[in-house]
Amino acid sequence: MYRQLEEYMTSRTAIDEKTLAYICSFFQLKKTRRNEVLLREGEICRHYYFVNKGCTRLFSVNDGGEESTRYFHFEDAFGTALSSFINQKPAFEFMQTVEPSELLVINRDDYFHLVETVPQFAFIYRQILELAYIKSQERIYCFQKLEAIEKVRWVLTNQEKWLTRLSNKMVASYLGLTPQTLSRLKSKL
Repeated sequence: MYRQLEEYMTSRTAIDEKTLAYICSFFQLKKTRRNEVLLREGEICRHYYFVNKGCTRLFSVNDGGEESTRYFHFEDAFGTALSSFINQKPAFEFMQTVEPSELLVINRDDYFHLVETVPQFAFIYRQILELAYIKSQERIYCFQKLEAIEKVRWVLTNQEKWLTRLSNKMVASYLGLTPQTLSRLKSKL
């Protein structure tokens, strides 16, 4: 159950077996169905997830009911509604599973206990924050400049599994396109 989390940790920092077991003891296994909601907009995020199997996504819904996906988390990745998790204010987005998933879940108090008491976990946390910032900046500045066809090329180059594991609707909502436009552009490439 913890093998992937252990591999994730040991691939990023030097860590002994005892410390690794201690960290893993704070995580609980959660098996989910497809499209299971983990967090609703307006709720306060109290959990962090490590994806063993499956996929989660963070998305918002506008007043017209249109979804805008901010991020996908596949196997061997941590994911949560980070702003709400950190500041304990209501989330402005939803988090749900895209596929039946196996997640390792840790509550906020335990997560920050590990950050404060285990230097290796604090190092991993910093890496997660840095990656989240980089991805956010990439999305804001890169995608604003790209034409629709260039966005689809970006997915084909950088996130090819999105096109095989996710619906056109979800990928399009990440790219800021309609599903029809995404289908039309994919056929041209």
